[in-house]
Amino acid sequence: MKKIQVNHVHTKEIVVDESMLACKVGSGIVSVYATPMMIAAMEGCAVECLNPFLEEGETSVGVMMNTTHDAATPAGMKVYITAEITAVDRKKVSFKITAKDEKDTIGIAAHDRFIVNKEKFEAKAQAKLEK
Repeated sequence: MKKIQVNHVHTKEIVVDESMLACKVGSGIVSVYATPMMIAAMEGCAVECLNPFLEEGETSVGVMMNTTHDAATPAGMKVYITAEITAVDRKKVSFKITAKDEKDTIGIAAHDRFIVNKEKFEAKAQAKLEK
């Protein structure tokens, strides 16, 4: 693991499409950006923010997400997600994540990820099938 820079920021842009709506993913009946889709995009942004600091064979896994979804976004609108590394405690990395559409802040999150060896992590999970 390379030295991780606190305050490192990564931003990604997405366009909300029909497949991301609450009525399509089963999280409600309204035709707006679904909370689970926003959370997945937030987590993905955090992954991308952390990736430059990982060594060969390392990855990160999410262990905590505390999120609010504060405003509705219709299909066709852009969403900008920004993840910022706020703290590092050995292999635990904490993030502040903000999601904004073209009009409003639509959500905020506190998120923690742990850095793991991908091969060992997956082997441990697969071992559950043998018991």
